[in-house]
Amino acid sequence: MPETSPSLFRSLRGRVTGLAVAGTALALLAPVPAMAASAQAGATAAATATAGPVSVLTYTTKERREALAYWTTARIKAVGKSVDLGPTGPKAKPYKGATLKTLGRLFFVNARGADTWCTATAVKSANRSAVMTAAHCVRMGSSPGNTNTSMVFVPAYYKGKQPYGAFAVRSAATPRTWENDSLNDMSALVVDADKKGRELTDVVGGQPISFDRAVGGTVTALGYSATRPQLGEELLRCVGTTKREHGTQMIPCDLTGGASGGPWLADFDATTGKGKGVLVSVNASLDSLEPTKMYGEVLRSTAKKVYDKAQKS
Repeated sequence: MPETSPSLFRSLRGRVTGLAVAGTALALLAPVPAMAASAQAGATAAATATAGPVSVLTYTTKERREALAYWTTARIKAVGKSVDLGPTGPKAKPYKGATLKTLGRLFFVNARGADTWCTATAVKSANRSAVMTAAHCVRMGSSPGNTNTSMVFVPAYYKGKQPYGAFAVRSAATPRTWENDSLNDMSALVVDADKKGRELTDVVGGQPISFDRAVGGTVTALGYSATRPQLGEELLRCVGTTKREHGTQMIPCDLTGGASGGPWLADFDATTGKGKGVLVSVNASLDSLEPTKMYGEVLRSTAKKVYDKAQKS
């Protein structure tokens, strides 16, 4: 197989592959054959400069109300049972530490009209309502019109339990480079207050987030992977030392679809759940459909602009 250049690999690595199982599409990233983005780079760069570096999706009050009504207990149970990506790999272990109230499942209807989910994390923010996930959990890369709907965040989800309720997504900020070129696969969401009028992080807390953190430390990656026997009902985790690869960072990990958007936490004890748990990236893509590596963006200036757009909304 011919060697792929890092720049080309990066542009392909960020594209979303919808894995359809029993009518349900599950967000799963992997390198896939596609046209290189360079063919349209000039026009895209000009459009991005005019439009600004951050793209924002917004959902109306009616859409948010309908989203909460849509994701019934029965529907959530059904979407988990409809997807089976095979046995959980040897690197992914069930998370057994203290309950992580900030982590949860992000349910949505994807651009193809199928029920599915990702993983997301409540983070410290000025508006106390920001949630970090992957951009491909919000919209298809390189396809501005293909966006997801009926988005609902359920923190601390575990085997059907929703101890802190569900929060409708009000808006979703992604890098303009993701919308146009499938680059910078991260997103910052803003969620509504709960039924009692409480903001998200007033209820579950928020993980600190770090930008421009040096690559090379130990992180814990977490997610609601659709592998057996968990099938999205429990958190799985990988622990590894980050390394630079193909312009991003990588850890050895075999989490797969459904774990997309889950946090990379530094300064965190994966056994006890203690420590600050500083968010330094999110699960973005895999090296193959039988993964051995997980990739995440290095959160630099573009990511900071996305986060700032969300936390000030």
